[in-house]
Amino acid sequence: MKRLALLCLLLLLAAPAYALRCGSRVVNDGDRDFAVRERCGAPFYVEQFSSIDVRGADGPYETQVEDLYDAWYYNFGPRRLMVRLVFRNGELQNEETLGYGVNAIGDSCNVDALPAGTSAGEIVAYCGEPATRRTQREAVVRRDGRGNEQYRPVRREEWTYDLGANQLLRILTLHNGRLQSVDVEGR
Repeated sequence: MKRLALLCLLLLLAAPAYALRCGSRVVNDGDRDFAVRERCGAPFYVEQFSSIDVRGADGPYETQVEDLYDAWYYNFGPRRLMVRLVFRNGELQNEETLGYGVNAIGDSCNVDALPAGTSAGEIVAYCGEPATRRTQREAVVRRDGRGNEQYRPVRREEWTYDLGANQLLRILTLHNGRLQSVDVEGR
């Protein structure tokens, strides 16, 4: 009976199996960004975006609250999976496991083989930074009819990769940090 109680206690104190480990240190939901940076080091790529919630839009008094999001990408080498951490107002909200990492950023590029849904951070890990970027912003607004609104930005990006003098350009279209399509364009 004592062993069972001890086992239950150890299970409660153990870090969740899905928690990110940076060396001997663990990162969990709710951790602050500065603590994660201290434990895991600087990410190799960061995306930033925001959302706005409006309360009382139809009344005499309106409140707008902006939430700031940072998505940090970590590469732990080709034998481990990359990780995307999403912070909301500096607090870790979500951890996403991605594809396998790379030896060096940009050394594993095959743009034509990237599947739809590949994250922006994975693209940068495999192919490096694009030669050019264009960003178009729009927003989806949801209203509940009681004076409450949510503004959610839609980030549409076009990344151009120049793979060399004898190759055509690759134009990648991303929506909210995810690959939608890869097009080929002449020089």
